[in-house]
Amino acid sequence: MSTTDRRTLIVDAAIDLIAAQGLRALTHRALDTALELPAGSASYYFRTKRALIEAIVDRITTRSRADFTAAHLASTGPLDPDAVAAGIAAWLDRLLAERRDHLIARHALILDLLSDSELHARLAGSLFSATRARDLFAALGSPDPATAAADFVALLEGAVFDRFAGNRADLRPGTSESVRQLSTLLTIYFRGSAYQPRSL
Repeated sequence: MSTTDRRTLIVDAAIDLIAAQGLRALTHRALDTALELPAGSASYYFRTKRALIEAIVDRITTRSRADFTAAHLASTGPLDPDAVAAGIAAWLDRLLAERRDHLIARHALILDLLSDSELHARLAGSLFSATRARDLFAALGSPDPATAAADFVALLEGAVFDRFAGNRADLRPGTSESVRQLSTLLTIYFRGSAYQPRSL
């Protein structure tokens, strides 16, 4: 196994460990045990806990950007808000279905890193890209794409939290009902938003 593969394996195990047992359970020794590695293996690749957490942030960010690219949500042509809402809803549903551990670990770390402004900012932007959102609202004709993007990312954050840890946590992702719930929420947002195109 290459060094890169071993580092990825450890980081993924760290995310799973936080999701299953909480942030306090995250130790180098616990990772060695979970992966049945020789003692000291995790600390060899990540000398400090902060280095490990930085790698977790990078892993979540990289996966989020890859998922967005794979979803083919970016467009350079005219956009239909209802179609955009449906596409984003399907993307969010896959996020909820496939990356629950990432969501749990990220929220645990966001609270723990409030005093670390640099790492907290990186983690806060790891799931949804403000730049991509700004491009979306510019394409939709928003007079203020930056503000619209910030508001929309806040909506997405709340919608995802509601589904994996809030009032709708019992609504199973990967179902038509799940996609419909998300799509309805986003459609309402686009149609009621002050940032929608004047033609809507």
